[in-house]
Amino acid sequence: MDVGDKVGDLAGVDETGAELRFSDLLAKGPLVVFFYPAAMTYGCTKESCHFRDLAEEFAAVGAGIVGVSADDVAKQAQFSAKHTLGFPLVADTDRSIAEAFGVRRRRGPNKRSTFVVGSDHTVIARIDSEFAMGRHADQALEALRSATNPA
Repeated sequence: MDVGDKVGDLAGVDETGAELRFSDLLAKGPLVVFFYPAAMTYGCTKESCHFRDLAEEFAAVGAGIVGVSADDVAKQAQFSAKHTLGFPLVADTDRSIAEAFGVRRRRGPNKRSTFVVGSDHTVIARIDSEFAMGRHADQALEALRSATNPA
C-alpha cells in the first residue's frame, strides 16, 4: 500500500474485543493507522505514547488514530491500560490487515509503518522507519495539516 492507493473496508478486533471496521472510523474523518511490531516493547511504547501525546493535535485536524500489531486482545488491552493510550489497538493476530497494507513480514514481527488515510479511503501519506519511532506521529500530523491546508 502506498500513497494514492485505496484502503478496503478492513475489520479487526480491538483491545476490548469489539469489532472495529475501518469504514466506520473513516466516516468520522481521516485516519492514522500505525503498525508496530510488538506491544510492551521499548520502541513500540515510545511510538504509541508519542501518538497519545499528540492526540489533541490529531483531533484538531479531525483525524482518528488506530494502532495495529499481531498481539492478541489481552496483550493489547494490557498495553493500552498501562500507558493510557486512548485510541483503539487492533489485535491483528492473523496479520490480515498487515498483509493488506503490505507491512507483513514472512518471518518475525510486522514492519513499523504508518499510513495517513483520507475519508475517501485514499492513502495520503506513508511513513516507514524501524528506529525513528517519534518520526511517525510527527510526520503523520504534518501530512494531515498539509492535506487540510494546502499551500
